[in-house]
Amino acid sequence: MFNFSYKTQRYLILFGFLAIPVLLSLTFSYYPALSLLYYSLTDWTGLGWDMNFIGFDNYVEIFTKPEVFSSLKNNLYYLIGGLIQVVFALYFAVILTGKLKGKNGFRVALFLPYVLHSVATVIMFKNVYHMEYGSLNTLLGALGLESWQQSWLGDKGIVNFALAFISMWKYMGLNMVIFIGALQSIPGDLYEAASIDGASGWQKFRYITLPSIRGVLELMLILTLTGALEAFDIPFVMLLGANDTSTFVIKTVDTAFKYQNFGLASAMAVVLLIIVLLFIVIQRKLLFREEKQS
Repeated sequence: MFNFSYKTQRYLILFGFLAIPVLLSLTFSYYPALSLLYYSLTDWTGLGWDMNFIGFDNYVEIFTKPEVFSSLKNNLYYLIGGLIQVVFALYFAVILTGKLKGKNGFRVALFLPYVLHSVATVIMFKNVYHMEYGSLNTLLGALGLESWQQSWLGDKGIVNFALAFISMWKYMGLNMVIFIGALQSIPGDLYEAASIDGASGWQKFRYITLPSIRGVLELMLILTLTGALEAFDIPFVMLLGANDTSTFVIKTVDTAFKYQNFGLASAMAVVLLIIVLLFIVIQRKLLFREEKQS
């Protein structure tokens, strides 16, 4: 048996617990990230390992071709939809944490769309949005609103709104559940004291609820921003990015696998990462400034 000192034993235990997580992180996070950065500086086609170092030529191409960033305007639809989704998620969370009969059933009903696979969700909404036999146009016709019937997936003016609505419908339940968890952690004594002081429902929400869930709200906005910038599955499965629905990630995937330019696609992925980090920093600085300690 080895007689190690307490300090040595402590270091061995810490090393034993940290070695595997650090190794997995290096293998599946940091190494791929560094490889992505290296590939972005090459002309790799994705076939074999023949590649030439071309420096920042891929980045120059990205910033000199307007069509590369033109797809970001479609990501804006998902960002706006995501912000609306957060508002509705918080609204339903506030209602479903109160004294409402059957609230557990409503929670399940609103959370269920998140459980559905994205492909199944898109197939379902294809039947909703279909011009001829879609349930949405059928409902509008039954209500006498034939003038509202549209080619929801064929009209470039509304197709991105239709796709953004699918994203809102799918992910609102998850945000609602997270908000419910945050609201349930607020001590009820605060609301009772506010009621005794004559505070209205809006005043309770503004001065008790919002400050108490500030950290969760910040997380929701960050996830909404990153999710909007990384939108891929819904527009890709629905239309393969056709009819002016291509997002930045779809364009990146097409560049890599359709045009076999993995070097340029890697550079686009790095640029997207920088954009996400930049927006997160701006959000934290402008919307959630840390309170100065007196």
